[in-house]
Amino acid sequence: MTCFPLQNSETHTAQDGKGILITDSAMTQLAKLCNEKGSDQLLRVGVRSGGCSGMSYTMDFLESEAIETEDEVYAYQTSDGTEFRVVCDPKSLLYIYGMQLDFSNDLIGGGFNFTNPNATQTCGCGSSFAV
Repeated sequence: MTCFPLQNSETHTAQDGKGILITDSAMTQLAKLCNEKGSDQLLRVGVRSGGCSGMSYTMDFLESEAIETEDEVYAYQTSDGTEFRVVCDPKSLLYIYGMQLDFSNDLIGGGFNFTNPNATQTCGCGSSFAV
């Protein structure tokens, strides 16, 4: 897999129209991290029990052979043709379907930010939610 930063500003959806929304700034940051990790890396996004509001988001890179048979794999393509894949397990997808992943360079509150339309409550830290 080859990852390059984007040159334009837009929100990206998976090629099949499903999965999560990824903003231009998040795609740029993910591409940078992907290049640092090496080739054949995918991004696993999910949820787990815990956090201030009951559930918390998880994100980590993994190699393609670590994909489970029940996982959903979404391909994202930038305007320059670069492909980026995101993996999510079916249980997590129930909680994060339609979520938007953004990235901010702000000194306070910077980093990856999740906007989840399924969340009924979110924590001030931005990485915890309840449904």
